[in-house]
Amino acid sequence: MTTYVIGDVQGCLGKLDELITQLYAAAVKPHLIFVGDLVNRGPDSLQTLRRIRALGPDARVVLGNHDLHLLAVTQGIRLQHRGDTLHEVLDAPDRDELMDWLRHQSLAIHEQGHLIVHAGVAPQWTLPQTLHLAAEVEAMLRGPDWVDFLRHMYGNAPARWDDGLQGHDRLRCIVNALTRIRYCHADGSMDMVHKDGQPLEGLMPWFDMPGRRTREVPVVIGHWSTLGLVLRPDLIALDTGCLWGGKLTAVCLEDRSVVQVDCPQYQVPGSI
Repeated sequence: MTTYVIGDVQGCLGKLDELITQLYAAAVKPHLIFVGDLVNRGPDSLQTLRRIRALGPDARVVLGNHDLHLLAVTQGIRLQHRGDTLHEVLDAPDRDELMDWLRHQSLAIHEQGHLIVHAGVAPQWTLPQTLHLAAEVEAMLRGPDWVDFLRHMYGNAPARWDDGLQGHDRLRCIVNALTRIRYCHADGSMDMVHKDGQPLEGLMPWFDMPGRRTREVPVVIGHWSTLGLVLRPDLIALDTGCLWGGKLTAVCLEDRSVVQVDCPQYQVPGSI
């Protein structure tokens, strides 16, 4: 089986269809894994959800921050932000069915020796711990109290992981690491403010933190478009700015071959 991981689609359906066509031409019934942010800010969030859902067992998804934002917006917990393009989803006759499918997706996947998440992992976590903690959040999203979980999901604290964290603080810290993290401070706490791809004094990308406990496994992420495509022994970064006029990227986990399609500029950087 050939497995491709696909970067942030963000509602760019036409380019997703173009990429999928190329992937199916390159491999017999490939297995596709999306690294999150399926929706928002691009032109076709509704049809993108329908398209990926229709792939059935051929595709798996890890949730990104925009996907969680959509779930919260549909429940009236969050308002749409400037630049959001979620109105079609909110008004769709199959909205509830799509949201039920979305909230049953994963936060972390271990596949072909790779750990696949949307944004990253806390430097204190091991691979088994990451999968276990992701499963805690997945259980909440799939359970009867999922709307209450969303109500308490937002916030930047606690910023540093501690095994003793409990309740909403524990779940919030897990979500922030898996779907929002970019930089960490020297003490291992997460910085949730800075988004630039340039080095910042006192901060370090989470994947370069000394002593990071997931170094034994390559981590696959999206989320950080200013990084561009990164293919390191311990890291694959896939958000190549499809939304901003860059590319939509897929990487084969078996041999790290790259498939890309060029994308028009749907949003202007800095405008949202």
